Amino acid sequence: MTKSEKPLLDQINFPSDLKKVSEDDLIQVCTELRQEIIEQVSCNPGHFGASLGVVELSVALHYVLNTPYDNLIWDVGHQAYGHKILTGRKDLFHTNRKYKGISGFPNRGESEYDAFTVGHSSTSISAALGMAVSAQLSDEKDRKTVAVIGDGSMTAGLAFEGLNNAATNNADILVILNDNNMAIDPNVGGMSEYLLDITTSQTYNKVKNDVWRFLGKFNRVNPNTQKLFQKVEHGIKTILLKQSNLFEALNFRYFGPVDGHNVNHMVKVLSDLQKIPGPKILHCITKKGKGFEPAELNQTYWHAPAEFNAQTGEILKKKSDSPQIPKFQDVFGHTLVELAEKNEKIVGITPAMPTGSSLNIMMEKMPDRAFDVGIAEQHAVTFSGGLAAKGKIPFCAIYSSFMQRAFDQVIHDVALQNVDVVFCLDRGGLVGADGATHHGVYDLAFFRCIPNMTISSPLNEEELRNLMYTAQLGGKGAFSIRYPRGTGRELNWRTPFKEIEIGKGQKLRVGKDLAILSIGPVGMQASDAIDELEKEGHSIAHYDMRFLKPIDKDLLHEVFKNHQNIITIEDGSIIGGLGSAVLEFMSDNDYSSRIKRLGVPDRWVEHGTQEELYRECGFDKEGIKVASQELLI
Repeated sequence: MTKSEKPLLDQINFPSDLKKVSEDDLIQVCTELRQEIIEQVSCNPGHFGASLGVVELSVALHYVLNTPYDNLIWDVGHQAYGHKILTGRKDLFHTNRKYKGISGFPNRGESEYDAFTVGHSSTSISAALGMAVSAQLSDEKDRKTVAVIGDGSMTAGLAFEGLNNAATNNADILVILNDNNMAIDPNVGGMSEYLLDITTSQTYNKVKNDVWRFLGKFNRVNPNTQKLFQKVEHGIKTILLKQSNLFEALNFRYFGPVDGHNVNHMVKVLSDLQKIPGPKILHCITKKGKGFEPAELNQTYWHAPAEFNAQTGEILKKKSDSPQIPKFQDVFGHTLVELAEKNEKIVGITPAMPTGSSLNIMMEKMPDRAFDVGIAEQHAVTFSGGLAAKGKIPFCAIYSSFMQRAFDQVIHDVALQNVDVVFCLDRGGLVGADGATHHGVYDLAFFRCIPNMTISSPLNEEELRNLMYTAQLGGKGAFSIRYPRGTGRELNWRTPFKEIEIGKGQKLRVGKDLAILSIGPVGMQASDAIDELEKEGHSIAHYDMRFLKPIDKDLLHEVFKNHQNIITIEDGSIIGGLGSAVLEFMSDNDYSSRIKRLGVPDRWVEHGTQEELYRECGFDKEGIKVASQELLI
């Protein structure tokens, strides 16, 4: 694809280069930076809409701040593409999210300009506070600390914890609230409505601006005039908005709302705020997908689109003559509606991921029984526990990596209560291009230590349906069903429901030379490897464990009595998962087979396609063949 000319951006490799540009030319810099993001992401998909929405903010921040000496923290990092291009990674940006390329999120190990590694929401304020306090303790009074957080991320409890603590510390910190009324899907909840009230109150904004300009005329006579106005401004907000300002109640000085797409005004505001000590919040109004009409009109889809034509916005779909195999998440979404139509106790819950989890299917058909609770995983779990305590059967759909944030709630508010909550963990295992912050590789291990917990993973789409059917029958307590990102292999997946006996696996193949034990769809990789090994004359048994807890002890006795060579395979942490459970069983029952464990190693696995990462971790088809051949020698 032909790249457009960018005479100013071509000269900018670091913020020091940006500072050489005149303020009058910053608008053109923003135009070129936005076009660079459009052209790059059109052929190398990634997080698109959020980065377009903060182009002007990114330019203004690096123009005013002295990065990397000043601390700049981006919450989540979906919006950090402009930041990366301006901080030494423009020539590497074509490798974004690719195997061995740069990360799709800010990463401390990648650049000194990335002050904090991010990927999960709502961490920026707490991290920024820690850095600001560190600057105080180190007598670095000139070091500025800025956190950029979206209004979606502001709904999480961690953000409020950071705000509350910052107020008591009186640290010199600036929180920039990037308010576009969107996370991935439209925001929900009281915070979203509160921010909307502030930004849409024309009366308040007009009075504030008019009075401020009027009093500014007298500033040369009495420099304290505008300061006096700030003291009474809280009362004006209370009268006109009919509510007090939440941020000022937390001892943050509130500024805004301001137009986040006026780069010259943003430069002036940020320069002025540098002179004001203590905790401050700047409320910026932006549009997700700004400057690319299709992304502005359909902000959810264009959060992270497929390849597209950078001029027209046409999605470049890959042609295929074969019928479309659905994603696991869509099998979940459609199956949940089928079950809910038959069982009125079923409700659906998701923390701000209705589209990503496909709970939106139920939300459209049964809006009174499906709940998006915002970016609040801890609340989602305890909310589910409360529903279950009163007889409902919640299906709580959360990405595996985000479930990490609600571990205590699973223990205390579901398992300990012994109530029926079904945790549907999407993106279980290695997820691909989002990398280490998003891999869902720990749930098998961290759930296994919890009493009253059933842990399962289906081999295919049909098993996913049947595990969901089994879980909603009730009386099972905490019930986890984990499945991967992407598609399986079953075209005819919509089969009649069948109950699956809890804690029972299945023998898929008979063999005498070696036994392979797998859990979840990674069993398909094992099946492919076995096909080739059998052609080489080997006899391989294959067992789909299906349940990690309770594990099928009868099946394991059969395996150990008949096989000296055993391989375990899991798309999860090799510490604490299936392999560990099988070793524990062997020790507890005085067996002595040779066991080789395949799974995600005890190190951080970065980004790449799922296939590339399976190969790196050694449990793709070829890795399984190699491991088998080593045992068969």
